[in-house]
Amino acid sequence: MSNPLELSHLREDYRLAKLDETHCAANPLQQFQYWFQEVENAGLKEPNAMTLATVGDGGQPSARIVLLKGIEHGDFVFYTNYESRKGSELAVNPRCALTFYWAELERQVRVEGVVQKVSKEASEAYFKSRPKGSRIGAVVSHQSAELASRQPLEERLAELELALANTDDVPMPTSWGGYYVKPHVMEFWQGRTNRLHDRIVYRLNDDGTWRMGRLSP
Repeated sequence: MSNPLELSHLREDYRLAKLDETHCAANPLQQFQYWFQEVENAGLKEPNAMTLATVGDGGQPSARIVLLKGIEHGDFVFYTNYESRKGSELAVNPRCALTFYWAELERQVRVEGVVQKVSKEASEAYFKSRPKGSRIGAVVSHQSAELASRQPLEERLAELELALANTDDVPMPTSWGGYYVKPHVMEFWQGRTNRLHDRIVYRLNDDGTWRMGRLSP
């Protein structure tokens, strides 16, 4: 048996900023955009990286990092393979959660919502904007399927690269596309000293407006 991993000595005190209701936007999407602009201004690597959590029909949660590709009409947008584990789980249970963590700014944003597929036309438009190599990779990979080795993947890649060497036209797989995450809860977390963090939560009302509150740390 390996030695236990002891991490109790790892501590960080958060002192960079505070988050007050009087300085928060009435709409959480606007507040998110304010924070995201500050993250971009800070020059953080892949500020749009977010944890996507899903739950399948067996009740087992799973999570992974995906990239936010925009906010449209109040919805968070990302793209993936619909036949991947996340896609299969979202087909069974469209509820999901997103988490953004920007350690350098001592900030976190949590989102709870329901997904809806992006239209095929919009997915194709985004697919065409991707680098050619990424498009070929999407065709080659049967995402989340088990592989005996990497060799068959490399062979399919080489074959398709050769076949498409003289064209930029890479057809989008029918199993590939985007999702809108329609949020109904958004929480903004700002680290504070002594673990007394600021937590501002927004909840969606039935009439489409948002109500704001503060959570105990």
